[in-house]
Amino acid sequence: MDFRKLGKTDISVSAICLGTMTWGEQNTREEGFAQIERAKAYGINFIDTAEMYPVPPRAETYTKTEQIIGEYFARSGDRADWVLASKIAGPGNGIDYIRDGRLKHNRAHITAALDASLKRLKTDWIDLYQLHWPERPTNFFGQLDYKHQDSDFTPIEEVLEALDEQVKAGKIRHIGLSNETPWGTMKFLELAQSRGWPRSVSIQNPYNLLNRSFEVGLAEIAIREQCGLLAYSPLAFGMLSGKYANGARPEGARLSLFSRFARYSNPESESACARYVALAQEHGLDPAQMALAFVTSRPFVTSNIIGATTLEQLESNLKSSELKLTSEVLVAIDAIHKTQPNPAP
Repeated sequence: MDFRKLGKTDISVSAICLGTMTWGEQNTREEGFAQIERAKAYGINFIDTAEMYPVPPRAETYTKTEQIIGEYFARSGDRADWVLASKIAGPGNGIDYIRDGRLKHNRAHITAALDASLKRLKTDWIDLYQLHWPERPTNFFGQLDYKHQDSDFTPIEEVLEALDEQVKAGKIRHIGLSNETPWGTMKFLELAQSRGWPRSVSIQNPYNLLNRSFEVGLAEIAIREQCGLLAYSPLAFGMLSGKYANGARPEGARLSLFSRFARYSNPESESACARYVALAQEHGLDPAQMALAFVTSRPFVTSNIIGATTLEQLESNLKSSELKLTSEVLVAIDAIHKTQPNPAP
């Protein structure tokens, strides 16, 4: 397993990160435990979660993912072996059951969210604490055509000052961003540098063969500022595996169960998927492993967050770390991308 530095820190994380957002919804506690054990045996030391998980978010399942991880740590006693990442939720997205729905990234909310996560995770510290999405209105979760809105959001200075207090208290080691824009990323970095506050060590945004928009503005920042990408949805909700080809909806699969996940299943995305799957098959590659290997190989990626609902899927995803794509395959991938760029941003 390849290991990479987390920003400018002394922490090395595996190039594959274990994602957990299905635990407590599609996966049971025991299945979550089994995934952690298998990932660790493979060499993974990085696990990512969030207070909002599992997804899709529901009041009935809220907090279950962190609870499962905490119960694992309590049983195994190996908390110190893991780089643990979690996130504080932002406003909107129909989660009015979290802190009465008036979510902010201010001192009170950061303190309340962090303390609750620490209790559920049964740990004294979180290695990487991330803002799940911006509090201010801006483009994320696939939104295009930016329309500026003046709104009352917590000043970034106040956010960083509150996070700094938690770092000094020993509750978190480092901070990160998620679903953030180039402007937001640079603003957080500039203020941290000028005020001596914690510096963002990573940015967790979507990145896959159907959505390479990160490359346009954020990739340069990730490299120059050593604020690397933690890539989520590397298989575009499984679309790039080929299992949804020709409109198929396998029983128990994510897109079969939850119609709300339509981001990657528009006609242009389905067309591009078919071409990527055909390319993989032409070269004797597993389509999912090819798609994952591409993400992991990008120079601005710190870690590739994989998710699975079965151990068989997890095993295949883990093995993608052993795949080195040839120049011929990479050229062919770029050829498809140039004719169908970012069909699902």
